[in-house]
Amino acid sequence: MRTLAIITALALPLAACNQNTAVGNDREARLDPAPTPAPIMGAAEALRNVATASIKPETMSDADIAALGGRKGRCAIKLTEVAFPSFLFEPEGRGAIKLNGKLVVLPNAGNARYEDAGLLVTLRPVDEEGNAGLKAMEMIVVPPRAKDEIGYRGYVQCYQ
Repeated sequence: MRTLAIITALALPLAACNQNTAVGNDREARLDPAPTPAPIMGAAEALRNVATASIKPETMSDADIAALGGRKGRCAIKLTEVAFPSFLFEPEGRGAIKLNGKLVVLPNAGNARYEDAGLLVTLRPVDEEGNAGLKAMEMIVVPPRAKDEIGYRGYVQCYQ
């Protein structure tokens, strides 16, 4: 009886492990409503009153991607080869990143640079390939008034 009580006590904390609500985790559709897209706004508005140190790229959901016009004709920077995008861009056009729960659209500033209101995202190819065949890419994010840049290494996938 005591062994059963110990096993039950050890198993209870594991019961809460299926509560991860991050984008891309499997959840039952009948329990979770379809996600709504994050609001789309400029960098100045999205980052107003946000501490520079807390600015980190977030994963976009399918609803976010649809609100931006979909994947067609765009490329995505994904932090793993199977992840949802963290940055979505048109090779010769605009880019979009999710920061502070908001989708921030950035104009193309040339040379794989996307910039608005002091927020800068730069992309740099890396001579490396992932296990699924995607090319590696660095994404450098420089928030407004930041003393340091934030670098991420992921993969690029383009959609036709």
